[in-house]
Amino acid sequence: MWRPPRRLPRPLSRAAATGPGRRLLLSTPIFYANGPPHIGHLYSALLADALLRHGRLRAAGPARLCTGTDEHGLKIQQAAAAAGTSPAELCERVSGLFRQALTQAGVAYTDFVRTTEPRHQRAVRHFWGALRDGGVLYKGSYEGWYCTPEESFLPESQLAERTDAQGRPCKVSLETGHEVHWTKEENYMFRLSAFRDPLQNWLRDNPRAIFPDPFYQRVLRWLDEDLPDLSVSRERSRLQWGIPVPSDPTQTIYVWVDALVNYLSVVGYPESHGAWWPAVHHVVGKDILKFHALYWPALLLAAGLEPPERILVHSHWTVRGQKMSKSLGNVVDPSVCVGRYGVDGFRYFLLRQGVPERDCDYYDEKVVKLVNSELADALGGLLNRSTAPSINPSNTYPCFSEPCFPKVLDSREAKGTGRACAEDYELVAAVASLPAQVDSYFEGFQIYKALECIAQCVRQTNGFFQRHRPWKLDRRDAAEQLWLDTILHVTLECLRVYGTLLQPVVPHTADKLLSRLAVGPAERSLSGLTFLARYDGKPCPYEGRQLGPDTGILFHRLGKLETSQKKRKQD
Repeated sequence: MWRPPRRLPRPLSRAAATGPGRRLLLSTPIFYANGPPHIGHLYSALLADALLRHGRLRAAGPARLCTGTDEHGLKIQQAAAAAGTSPAELCERVSGLFRQALTQAGVAYTDFVRTTEPRHQRAVRHFWGALRDGGVLYKGSYEGWYCTPEESFLPESQLAERTDAQGRPCKVSLETGHEVHWTKEENYMFRLSAFRDPLQNWLRDNPRAIFPDPFYQRVLRWLDEDLPDLSVSRERSRLQWGIPVPSDPTQTIYVWVDALVNYLSVVGYPESHGAWWPAVHHVVGKDILKFHALYWPALLLAAGLEPPERILVHSHWTVRGQKMSKSLGNVVDPSVCVGRYGVDGFRYFLLRQGVPERDCDYYDEKVVKLVNSELADALGGLLNRSTAPSINPSNTYPCFSEPCFPKVLDSREAKGTGRACAEDYELVAAVASLPAQVDSYFEGFQIYKALECIAQCVRQTNGFFQRHRPWKLDRRDAAEQLWLDTILHVTLECLRVYGTLLQPVVPHTADKLLSRLAVGPAERSLSGLTFLARYDGKPCPYEGRQLGPDTGILFHRLGKLETSQKKRKQD
């Protein structure tokens, strides 16, 4: 009886997983090239992009972001036939649409892999050889319910009885509603059943391997259920558009095996992948969790490789409470969103509202309300008010007065000391702790919570500015001028922190804000981010510095029918 390898990856300590100098490969799924991109695809990419940008700002070490298109399989073959074109021509066109959409949304990918590329096909053939040589493949007759849209066989427990458009009874996937068909063929099988214990050991030793926790628990439950062997090829007579099985031209390698190997081919498998693997974080949608959290780790172990370090899972986007579908005509085009809300408005909404653990809802009024409230009004309004010529005629980063805002150990001691009140000290404490808080949320794949904390601090800073009404102070009075300068100094320090922390999410807007505050490119790192140094009696490098040029409104308010031409001007 064949037995799986005993060697399993050791759990990484937090320091090893996040320490300076280590390499990190972030990946999105490679997107299936049978149709154009929608916001669900972009959400995966934006999550990975924000993590990449955040890691770079922390100077954590070399980092890459790989994405691409999955271009083989029966769906592609059928879609091309329906469109009256060849699979190669269809893939060339759709792959270009994905590249365009990712670039348009500001996704800073470093690698774009296509499964039709020679480098990838070579990696897949080598990976198949490693599985074959490891004794985990065998040829057998396989029959079951096959779902072409999902490119997978489904067990009876995942099926439901429905009627088709002609009123005839049929079986469909419980999760997606796609129709399935009974298929019987001779395929190569992978001994997935032998990997229950290795997979359980891996997850037990690496409790953060799949995150958030509800998805980790879901995978553990799957491992307690039946784990049948996996069909990893299709008859060539049924599927010509794919990579042939080495040494057996009658079979085509199963599209999911082919697609998953992209994470290796992009880092130079089989020769040079060791420089990056297994320090990889896969960002995936919950619909492909089983492929990434069961099949992929098992295949890797079988090929003598370690599973990925982390699998970060997110949920789906609905539109006004309904699942996106072509039949409903509610599929949201990312290019329309970028045109309507701007690159940063679109990015901010998806990352601020998207909660990985649950499905999130999209509709125009929701985007407009959020982006106007938090980017245009709260953040943009604060910058505009604190740098306006009427209140800051010298256009400088004003000086901080310690007598006006003396340091206290407890905000309750603030009464009677200087001009600051208890709420002001609470603001200082909140902003001082914000970078560590944001860092923790990014590490925990809770970007929405990081943005929630920043938005709360922006509201507090607006409250501080409004509370002290600097526009009412008399500059002719020396004491009033000191307090006015201190109010502005604290406000600009808060804005500098917000601009620095927002760079991974709204890079254009953050750059505009930081440039207005005359924060240079070398001063925008997260690793050296300080706040209100003068409050602690230390020098502030920005104090007295001439502010950058006024480039106008930070973020223009959106209208419900904002035209793409008008909106693009701000980016």
